[in-house]
Amino acid sequence: MKTLKRKNYLNWDEYFMGIAKLTAGRSKDPSTQVGACIVSSNNRVLSAGYNGAPNGFSDDDFPWGRDGNPLETKYLYVCHAEANAIDNFRGYKKDFEGARIYVDLFPCNECAKRIIQSGIKEVIYLSDKYADKDAFKASKLLFDSCGVKYRKLEEKHQKDFKISLKPDKEIEYI
Repeated sequence: MKTLKRKNYLNWDEYFMGIAKLTAGRSKDPSTQVGACIVSSNNRVLSAGYNGAPNGFSDDDFPWGRDGNPLETKYLYVCHAEANAIDNFRGYKKDFEGARIYVDLFPCNECAKRIIQSGIKEVIYLSDKYADKDAFKASKLLFDSCGVKYRKLEEKHQKDFKISLKPDKEIEYI
């Protein structure tokens, strides 16, 4: 007798965005945790990254604030998730050709340039909350001009699920 496959499983977009979200959990930023997952054209995870301090800069000494003197805030120092995912990759640059990147927040213009230069051809994101800011308008102009597609993860694929790190526990869909 033929056994039917399980019906309640993650599709590729849900799976890779889940990896990006799980990776964001490594961020020490108290206000914004962002994760990114880069995937090949044949659905293989190539790299992941999260927003954080540069290598060698102590997380304890890092200025995580958002307000005040720019030299005493995170903005001049933090490495974005997209940049870290690109930098964490240890394969050949050609492996990025036609790849996709999954990320919590729509990329800023600096990350957009890195994405374009790497050969990634599609950006899938959850939130575009800074869409009215010039840096994010520039990202869209850059992507449009350079043939990089971008799309928000469809509402129907934005799921809540709970993962247990205990043995013999299944994913719970909330």
